[in-house]
Amino acid sequence: MLLLALDTATPAVTVALHDGEAVIASSSQVDARRHGELLLPAVDRVLAEAGVTLDAVTGIVTGTGPGPYTGLRVGLMTADTFGLALGVPVHGLCTLDGLAYAADVEKGPFVVATDARRKEVYWATYADSRTRLSDPAVDRPADIAERVAGLPAVGAGAMLYPDTFPVVHEPEHVSAAALASLAAERLAAGEELPAPRPLYLRRPDAQVPKNYKVVTPK
Repeated sequence: MLLLALDTATPAVTVALHDGEAVIASSSQVDARRHGELLLPAVDRVLAEAGVTLDAVTGIVTGTGPGPYTGLRVGLMTADTFGLALGVPVHGLCTLDGLAYAADVEKGPFVVATDARRKEVYWATYADSRTRLSDPAVDRPADIAERVAGLPAVGAGAMLYPDTFPVVHEPEHVSAAALASLAAERLAAGEELPAPRPLYLRRPDAQVPKNYKVVTPK
């Protein structure tokens, strides 16, 4: 097994290689505006660090969000392209699950929250680092305050809203190393991983204007 994992659902552009036993190389950079520029060089860097070539990869793992449309699609399209070019399976994992897996929380339950912009967070609750209790959702922190009251939180979204999430643990951003480790663990247990389908949870920011007039030549 040699899994190439990547995620661009958050400001972190993160890539890792897992050989079935451990992460053998990883890279993470935080830049919300340069996912497309940073991802492929990060893949090259991780492959070089591990001393392998891309054709040695036996599977792709990609974070499926939730996340903003523009950043999330960079990772998903790259993963699909690699899968088609190499003829290997492409697996999807919820980005929040990767954060939960790496959470510095001694015991659950806890909540994972990432920044959804528009004064909202993408979030889900977890019984422990491997067990999600709720479907990913997008909400204003004040609207979910009662539902998450008393729960420790993980993630950059939680850090932005201390009134709703007073106790926040690391990590701040997801790492492909955590996604790769979680995927390798589940695959080794014989589990079937989800398809790489994006969790956008809301419409993209770019919209066709209302009352748009289509002009066609006569």
